[in-house]
Amino acid sequence: MANTDEFPIVTIDGGAATGKSSTSRGLAERLGFMHVDTGAHYRTITHALLRAGADPNQPAVLADTLGRLTLATHLDGRTARLSINGGVPADADIRSPAVNAAVAQVATVEAVRSFLFDYQRSQVGVAKEHGFGGLIMEGRDIGSVIFPTAPFRFFLFADEATRAARRAKEGQTDSITARDKIDSSRKTAPLICPEGAIQINTGPHTLEEVIGQIARYIAA
Repeated sequence: MANTDEFPIVTIDGGAATGKSSTSRGLAERLGFMHVDTGAHYRTITHALLRAGADPNQPAVLADTLGRLTLATHLDGRTARLSINGGVPADADIRSPAVNAAVAQVATVEAVRSFLFDYQRSQVGVAKEHGFGGLIMEGRDIGSVIFPTAPFRFFLFADEATRAARRAKEGQTDSITARDKIDSSRKTAPLICPEGAIQINTGPHTLEEVIGQIARYIAA
């Protein structure tokens, strides 16, 4: 599933509230690409596991529960959303306080990341099948683990004050510092800047400026 000039793959990684989602959605709209938010994948999985009564602190229980989940893709405009057992949970449900409190822990479980690996790679086929011009996938390990050979790889960052303000505006209550520590220190697919990725500081720039900057890199 290598990247080709005919079907470009763009990876956008970064920590919480660095602007990954807004940038990725805007870039997908500008370029006519399909957008995939893998952070939403982990939130959706966490929501499903909590509904099934699984304890996020018991990896063996989580792994067993995953076996009862069937994954599919539902297109919502240009964004591909994860469907589990035939249903797509509401955005408010996957961003609830309960999910906020558990998602970082769930995302550290190797069985969970392995469960999503092939599904996330398969989104190239979904994008091609539905006639998109390319794929933009955002997350924390996309350019390092999911598509490490994609030529268009970006890593977004911003100062903590800017990120905290963005998080508060979104109505999210989880700690950015705690989430960064968990994501960066987990054994499986930690949050890192992929080797060779272009780093962009989103703090001093508007959303449109960041989108334009990435679009120019891709066009060049």
